[in-house]
Amino acid sequence: MTIITRFAPSPTGYLHVGNIRTALINWLFARANNGKFILRIDDTDKERSRQEYTDGILRDMEWLGLHWDEIHYQSKRTDLHENAKKSLIDMGRLYPCFESTEELEVKKKVALARNLPPIYDRAAKRLSAEEIAKLSESIKPHYRFFMDGTGIEWDDGVKGKISFDSKNIGDPVLVRADGTMTYMIASVADDIDLNITDIIRGEDHITNSAVHMQMFAALGKQPPKLSHLSLLKSKDGEISKRLGGFDISSLRDAGIHPMAITSFLAKTGTSDPIEFKHSLEDLVKEMSLSKFSKSPTTYNISELERINTKLTHNLSYAEVKHYIPDYVNEDFWLKVRPNLNTILDVTTWWNICCNEITPPDFDKEFTKLASQFIPEGTFDDKTWDVWIAKVKEQTGRNGKDLFMPIRIALTGEEHGPELKNLLPILGREKTIARLNR
Repeated sequence: MTIITRFAPSPTGYLHVGNIRTALINWLFARANNGKFILRIDDTDKERSRQEYTDGILRDMEWLGLHWDEIHYQSKRTDLHENAKKSLIDMGRLYPCFESTEELEVKKKVALARNLPPIYDRAAKRLSAEEIAKLSESIKPHYRFFMDGTGIEWDDGVKGKISFDSKNIGDPVLVRADGTMTYMIASVADDIDLNITDIIRGEDHITNSAVHMQMFAALGKQPPKLSHLSLLKSKDGEISKRLGGFDISSLRDAGIHPMAITSFLAKTGTSDPIEFKHSLEDLVKEMSLSKFSKSPTTYNISELERINTKLTHNLSYAEVKHYIPDYVNEDFWLKVRPNLNTILDVTTWWNICCNEITPPDFDKEFTKLASQFIPEGTFDDKTWDVWIAKVKEQTGRNGKDLFMPIRIALTGEEHGPELKNLLPILGREKTIARLNR
């Protein structure tokens, strides 16, 4: 049997580290088992779904290298969902309800006041055919799925054995009053049609999965293998696509390399050390759901930044040339690479070395004196050592007093790439001009 996984984001926001971690693990699991990875855009929420979010999902997935084998859009699969709806109605598992949102809210408050679970009381299930027909003349019904009261359990790929008493789960709405399908029915119908074998998602879907188990059974299908990942937490709580600072596009704009993100997210919450990898294939080789912890794990941006910096220091020009400006050549990349925190920092140093800068006034008399001892000829990787030795000999300066004024005059910065690497880039004329500014 071919393993088939899916990532099913709703285009109601941009991808963040929490849901891209789910996508990544599904992708790695499929590739580790020579299977298939499907991207399904769950765009059934017409009010909140937007094309810009769909475009963002595709862009982020491609940028991270998580290429899909198939792509589907739920909004184009409504006939399939309608067939599932009809089947469930015919067997009596889907029944019409007529309460308004306000009425349901009152029922919920009453149940809570009586220390009862705030679940639907099934009043509509007790309506006669005549009552349903009468109500339907003035009210468009929504439809709920009848949970049959039997026990639900499965052997979860991450959590182990999970059990539910379906009596404690309210009958969920599968079809809205306007006739559109909710996530519940559309997802199950699509999972059946696409032959999904393994569903890997966040633990916030565990109750949904319990409902889905009964829906699969009602539709006469064996449910996929279920695995629920512990949620990725921020210091302030659960990560949400509406909480700023966690979206993939922001990380990309900040110069975080895609392999730093995938290296970090693939290992966060596992028993493996968190360290950078050069390729997704390296992560595929180490993929195993058994490594994932049952406990929540914290998203630590500083850990991601650490991995990104270490990765940046080890990236060849071939590995970065598609992410940096065309004007940055290999020689320049290799010279400044050891002092970069992100790949985009290379543009900062290109501008410093190749464009005009205005360094702060700092020990100008010394830098003018130092310029007098610059060796003749074209600068190379030995020029700095010869020059600085002469300056030291003539001025008697050492350490920071010797190096810092020159660094600030040449770059405007107190830290950065080794000056012996920058001198050949700056050249003799620019170096003398900056020292004498």
